[in-house]
Amino acid sequence: MDALTLLRQSPVMPVIVVNDAAVAVDLARALVAGGIRTLEITLRTKAALAAMRRIRDEVPDALVGAGTVRTRAHLEAALDAGAQFGLSPGLTPELAAAARASGVPFIPGVATASEAMHAQDEGFNILKLFPAEAVGGIKLLKALAGPLPELRFCPTGGIDASNAPAYLAQPNVLAVGGSWLTPADALAAQDWARITQLAREASALAVR
Repeated sequence: MDALTLLRQSPVMPVIVVNDAAVAVDLARALVAGGIRTLEITLRTKAALAAMRRIRDEVPDALVGAGTVRTRAHLEAALDAGAQFGLSPGLTPELAAAARASGVPFIPGVATASEAMHAQDEGFNILKLFPAEAVGGIKLLKALAGPLPELRFCPTGGIDASNAPAYLAQPNVLAVGGSWLTPADALAAQDWARITQLAREASALAVR
């Protein structure tokens, strides 16, 4: 699977912060039940790697990946935990080399035209626009479409149910990332029915 195929699995990729690996399987099953298969577990907590491993072992319908991958060591640890793809807030030469060698889809983050051109030079045409709303959002995506027509994006950062449809309507957007599918209070209450409903609503969003 490549990054293009990965992002075409679901219009929304949930950005998930897991503080307790024990809930990872139920969470993943709730999202998959709502039609969301691609799950980004951010490497922001000590539980992240264990959560990835549990999902990979017990939820075969899910595609689980690592977010906030900033170094070669991060990527290697995520792959050891069963990650099937990776995303980063940015891109360094070392990380680019590790990502190319990994054999899994990798989506680096960019915030400017120069960063997008650098990522393209490193071999990446599917990029994460991050932090999307803070750096210009839809206006920036429209501006990039002319000079960089080959690039496609997964905008993340400041996106929720209210503005996701406008992002998904852009021709150079394949999917969006957001944390609204897994709100902290629903996770704390283990309200899987609510998360399934949020996933169902997200999976119904149209992609141009």
